[in-house]
Amino acid sequence: MAQVATAIIPFPLVQRTGKIRDVATKMLAKTTDRHAESYRDQVTAALLSHLVRLGVAEHERDRQLGQFWSAVQAEIIRQCYRGQKPGGNAA
Repeated sequence: MAQVATAIIPFPLVQRTGKIRDVATKMLAKTTDRHAESYRDQVTAALLSHLVRLGVAEHERDRQLGQFWSAVQAEIIRQCYRGQKPGGNAA
């Protein structure tokens, strides 16, 4: 019987919109930069651990984490500017 090589393809972190929104909301709620950095470190460690358990290669983990945090940053910006009209309020 021949061995068949399999590859695990994890769901991309950047597509986890619920997680991205949750992390962005929690980051905005942090009262100091130190708290925000600590929370970011906790989230990064948990996501890395998950990807390592799945057997994802290091370069792919780095890519996924970079995309995830870019999406979190975009969501933070979106939440900060939600409800504002384009062009500002200088009219």
